Amino acid sequence: MTTPPAPPATRRWWVLLVLCLSVLLVSVDNTIVNVALPTIGRELAATTSDLQWVVDGYTLAFAALLLLGGALGDRYGRRRLLETGLVLFAATSALAALADSTGELIAARVAMGVAAAAVYPATLALLVTTFTDRRERATAIGVWSAVTGLSVAIGPVTGGFLLEHFSWGSVFLVNLPLAAVAVAAGRLLLTESADPRPRRFDLVGAGLSVAAIGLLVVTTIEAPGNGWGSAATVAGYLGAAVALAGFVGWELRRPEPMLDVRLFTDPRVSVGSGAIALAFFSLFGFIFLITQYFQAVRGYDTLTAGLATLPFAVVIGAVSPLAILAMRALGTKLVVAAGLLTMAAGFAVAAGSSLESDYWGRIVTAMVLMAAGLGLVTSPATEAVMGALRSEQAGAGSAVNDTVREVGGTLGVAVVGSVMSTVYGPSVVDALTGAGAPAPVAEGAADSVFAGLAVAGQLPDGAAVAVQQAFLDGVSAGSWVAAAASAAGAVVALAFLPAQHRVPDPDPDPARGPAPAPAAVIR
Repeated sequence: MTTPPAPPATRRWWVLLVLCLSVLLVSVDNTIVNVALPTIGRELAATTSDLQWVVDGYTLAFAALLLLGGALGDRYGRRRLLETGLVLFAATSALAALADSTGELIAARVAMGVAAAAVYPATLALLVTTFTDRRERATAIGVWSAVTGLSVAIGPVTGGFLLEHFSWGSVFLVNLPLAAVAVAAGRLLLTESADPRPRRFDLVGAGLSVAAIGLLVVTTIEAPGNGWGSAATVAGYLGAAVALAGFVGWELRRPEPMLDVRLFTDPRVSVGSGAIALAFFSLFGFIFLITQYFQAVRGYDTLTAGLATLPFAVVIGAVSPLAILAMRALGTKLVVAAGLLTMAAGFAVAAGSSLESDYWGRIVTAMVLMAAGLGLVTSPATEAVMGALRSEQAGAGSAVNDTVREVGGTLGVAVVGSVMSTVYGPSVVDALTGAGAPAPVAEGAADSVFAGLAVAGQLPDGAAVAVQQAFLDGVSAGSWVAAAASAAGAVVALAFLPAQHRVPDPDPDPARGPAPAPAAVIR
């Protein structure tokens, strides 16, 4: 099985539509559940830790298995793996909707993440093998990146609408018809592709990559509860470092590695991937907080809270394709760095919010800056990474791009959420005990802002405002962390990212077919 010739022009763009629907389906589930967290918390008696695992159980499995998913697609066929992943995603979504305990829901979310890890790298790999012309491919990646970014806002809007009319399980059941459409359309339009020289499956490399990413993410999620300096946290990070070192050493020695780690000596890959990771670290951490802010501080219902994120969707949908034009005119370095700095400015604006801040003032301004910055980062950085790969190895290479995105986002939820809790917890306990709440009750309110508001409802006027202020202080601290991460990424991009997204290659010669992709070190 080899990489097929590019399909006709009209069909290529229909193929892109199918790929975008597939990536939208699994990307939306990163955020659609956020707006349902308060409802899930009430109906399933979930703690803040439980709710964090409802979010991170999905992204943990998603991130840990992406490299394996990309390698399996290269070996056994990307369309085949995409279809299998979509079917499994629909089945596990149904299980999540039927869950009647937090344990069952978290388990179903983990299973959904496994399925998503098969879908996501296949979409970008099939895009690369479909669009062989450099300029067309850059445009297609811009559209693909826009859809990925749009999912950040589409998730809360869709979730809010569904929760307004149906139970919380509807945020998962909506996946079933969309997956069916994606599978049917894929059968009609997608052409199978795989590595023309399939190699032996790298079981050890796959196991070490899963262990390294899994330990890193789990340790970060659990660190706030265990303590950042606790034995469990230190042991977890050491285990992740050992597994990562083992993976690198093993892949360097193998004649046919799952992923040639020498690829990261190319700054297009290493710095481009780092920019994507930091952008999504900052964004996902902030989204985890802002969806709670809209309901707990501003008092929005679920639908209004979702609609409040629409400016984000509009801006990123407009900016992402334009970022490719800016990249061609100015080069990757300047566009990616400008995007990260714009995101940092947005988080800084959000950090200055008060209880009196107007939605159409500071809040929308912050979201517009974040969305514009994300749009400037993702398309050029993704094209920089994919420009270093051979098309027949696009699955494993796209999995690198996708893995840093998901790991960055998962760590963002864990770290930014932890910073918020560190500020909110002591402050809300002091405020509620000062208002007359018994110490054990006040300490229970530290679990979440919604628990705090429930306690404040039994106390004199002013207690609820104190809880909201404590939460907003935590949001401010988390926003400054996101701003710092984005700004650091901008400095690194300016220092090390090549000015151009790739070495220019000649236009295809019609007599000889498409020009070969540039040499790459991923095998």
